[in-house]
Amino acid sequence: MLEPLVYGDRGTALTGLLARPAGEPRAAIVIFPTIANINAPMERRAAMLAEQGFVALIADFYGEPVASFEASFPLAEKLRGNVDHYRARLSAAIAALRSHEAAAGLNLAAIGYCMGGQAALEMARAGEGLAFVASFHGILASGRPATADTPIGPRVLVCHGDADPLIPREQVLALWQEMDTARADWHFHSYGGVRHGFTDPGSDARGLAAIGYDASADRQSWAALMAFADEIFGR
Repeated sequence: MLEPLVYGDRGTALTGLLARPAGEPRAAIVIFPTIANINAPMERRAAMLAEQGFVALIADFYGEPVASFEASFPLAEKLRGNVDHYRARLSAAIAALRSHEAAAGLNLAAIGYCMGGQAALEMARAGEGLAFVASFHGILASGRPATADTPIGPRVLVCHGDADPLIPREQVLALWQEMDTARADWHFHSYGGVRHGFTDPGSDARGLAAIGYDASADRQSWAALMAFADEIFGR
């Protein structure tokens, strides 16, 4: 059962969705959604995390309805046009979960899908106090990459489709270099022949050559996340 969580960012009202585990929670995780914002696939991920013992909050990027997939692009462009603005919006979700009674005393992590994968990585670059971040078919580039002077504290997991045309291999190699320069503890999983959006069974229905569901990569990336969480938070 998902419950609304109302929070804000510098005057913009936002509404996330919170999932709670049935028993004692292990940790709390912010889910940064795709460019389309909160939708059924993200709700499914929140429920899956709750089943594994995590308090999970799906963040709200925009604070307004997204009429269609196409309508999300100008909203995302506006949000990401300024790095400080973008990071403040993302940090607001982390602060909202950290201060919620369901997450009291718990360690926090952040994961994300597509644009949300970039968002999770941005929070690591911004120095948020997270145990780890994980990106699934996420955008890897940043308007403000980490440097030797801004080391990355959270552990980092990236699950990437190697045939994703939105993420050229040069961007992959740049991320590896960035992670090393920032002295990050990072894992990178690449799935051959797999395109963007590989965790969403609805990807194929979009009719876009760039995206496609891959059941194996979906299973393997989720298993990687669970292994990462078990190692860091225990069972």
